[in-house]
Amino acid sequence: MFGPDYTAGCPSCSAIADGFNGFVVQLANHDVMLWTVSRAPLQKIQTYRQRMGWTFPWASSFGGDFNFDFNVGFTEEQQRKGGIEYNYRRGAVSASYRALEGRRTRQWRGGSESAGEGPVAKMAARCGTDAWTYTRERPGMSAFVLEDGVVYHTYSTYARGLDGLWSMYQWLDRAPRGRNETGIWWRRHDEYDRR
Repeated sequence: MFGPDYTAGCPSCSAIADGFNGFVVQLANHDVMLWTVSRAPLQKIQTYRQRMGWTFPWASSFGGDFNFDFNVGFTEEQQRKGGIEYNYRRGAVSASYRALEGRRTRQWRGGSESAGEGPVAKMAARCGTDAWTYTRERPGMSAFVLEDGVVYHTYSTYARGLDGLWSMYQWLDRAPRGRNETGIWWRRHDEYDRR
């Protein structure tokens, strides 16, 4: 949700996290703890958390291996070599991402992905970074259980597997016109015009 080089959290991940405040207490009272983890330094996380009005637990893995261990964070070297494993697949580096190298954030507006100006680049710009850096952070969810002093990894999901956590989509999927999307339409909740 929030890479170390971002100036703000990812709008997509933020839209997912907007639903957490309401049910985190329900989970805690069922012996389940919800924690979010991002690679941004703790001070950036705390500032953004306050801006968004969130109260759920959010940890920083800055300087640690947690995100790398669960295939949601990647190094620049891994990215350049290609073959990143994400969402249970190993993939090559996209030529469109290669075209993004060396460009500045203000250059990511409008145009095609192959020119470094498509949806990924636009989302990166909204995080205050470039698409190459933005794509080193990926969304994922993992579950763990503590039994007899041992932590076990029991589940992980990535990409579209997170749709069930994105509470607005649960409502839109039941609305008369469904998702009715034509591109990236959502914003951070404090960026909408107040009517």
